[in-house]
Amino acid sequence: MNKKNLFIVNGYELDNEQKNVVKDNSQNLLVIASAGSGKSLTIVGKIKYLIETHNIKQSEILCISFTNDSCRSLENSIFRNGYEVKVLTFHKLALNILKLHKISFSIASEDLLEYITDEYFETIILNEPYYMYITLKLLKIRHKINDISKYYNKNKSSKELKSLKKQITKFIHLYKSNAYKNYYLEKIYYKEKNKILNKKTHLFILLCIKILVEYNKELNSQNKVDFDDMISMSTNILKTSTKKLNFKYIFIDEFQDTSKLRFNLIKEIINKTNAKLIAVGDDYQSIYRFSGCDLSLFINFNKTIKKSKTLKIQTTYRNSKELSLVSTDFVKKNPMQIKKQIMSSKKCYKPIKIIYYENQHKTFIQLLKYLYKSNEHKILILGRNNNEIYKVINQDFEIKKNGEITYEKIPELKIRYLTVHKSKGLEEETVIVLSLENNNWSFPNKTQDLKIFNHVLSKQEKYPYAEERRLFYVALTRTKNKVYLLTNKNNPSIFVKEILKESKKLIEIRDLQN
Repeated sequence: MNKKNLFIVNGYELDNEQKNVVKDNSQNLLVIASAGSGKSLTIVGKIKYLIETHNIKQSEILCISFTNDSCRSLENSIFRNGYEVKVLTFHKLALNILKLHKISFSIASEDLLEYITDEYFETIILNEPYYMYITLKLLKIRHKINDISKYYNKNKSSKELKSLKKQITKFIHLYKSNAYKNYYLEKIYYKEKNKILNKKTHLFILLCIKILVEYNKELNSQNKVDFDDMISMSTNILKTSTKKLNFKYIFIDEFQDTSKLRFNLIKEIINKTNAKLIAVGDDYQSIYRFSGCDLSLFINFNKTIKKSKTLKIQTTYRNSKELSLVSTDFVKKNPMQIKKQIMSSKKCYKPIKIIYYENQHKTFIQLLKYLYKSNEHKILILGRNNNEIYKVINQDFEIKKNGEITYEKIPELKIRYLTVHKSKGLEEETVIVLSLENNNWSFPNKTQDLKIFNHVLSKQEKYPYAEERRLFYVALTRTKNKVYLLTNKNNPSIFVKEILKESKKLIEIRDLQN
């Protein structure tokens, strides 16, 4: 293979920054890849380079991504270049390690914790007056000591109890995903109990401990493990294992979304193999703190990992120069974000269009008609949650499970709806962002988790709405052309007001009536 062909991936020649990543031979490398900068192409290019110039065997490369869809996409891209390197999720990696060590088990259903939590509050708790008392206390329901069961049964179908159950399962998931020691929950319990201004948070912890015990009992009785247990078990096994692993290079895609539990597994593999680590991601797109991801692993990579180096790929092939200026200036106001100089050769006159509405459904229909006439037929609609789309569609629309939408009055439009979280890694010609209002649930979401969650979440950034800012950045950067922001005319999102104030020359306010 000639030298020039080494840097051609899927028909594209890598740019200079991408080539620098491909040729770098550092022991540990952090690649900061801006939105639309060809992150996957760079990973595939480096795999190709290692195989062709360093004689690395395909089996000596461990490649990890976070979802089954992203694994399939990256694996297919590698395959198109003639190589068969498997791309694994962390859970699949853990499963393979346990199988290698002949550990037999079955995997619990993903909703088992939620089922056990429901079961506990529905039946088990009825024989435990103290825990009924705790529950009523947390729900702020006054009751008579002698009638605890009566008051509990009266409220066990309440919205407040449903909310409490969600908080408990979320807390336990976060606790498990951060690889805390067994005594950690007890430590939090006593810490909260001894506070002078007691806000009953120690009672919440006590309920979490109780349900975690019930959950573990159920796992043991079924001889099952959950996904977090799989990763913990495989990490612990590697500490004493004599089995040989032959990995020489480890790639982690979307590294900004890594949790401590997952990274502990990688560290054990590196300890056994001395494999070189290539971590690829973008701190501007870190939007999963609520599910246990720890951005500090990315931000502090060079401080915490010895023999490490950082390279950046900063040319976006998705977004125009104008859109990149607005979105980058917006997100990097948070001083914790790593500074980048994002470049683009694409130009688009005022790529951000603000569409004010008083009646959002009516304005949405007008926008679809306008896009059809403007020959913008491929549309990705983004919302804050799964139900946001129902604010703008009616019986003329059909929405499928995969998010595809048909509009019978303009069937030529190819429309898909996703939450902003699920859209990360995707792109479309035209993007519409719904319901941009100044309330608790839009951008930024102003609802706050209980302070107790700070015990099981990565350290919160001091900059206001730090993760919300990154989420809005993700929404803006999904477009290859223009993004339309449907904004409440009388109560606009503070994020919309900010970008309009800071980048007015690059943003258009469009009136669809004219």
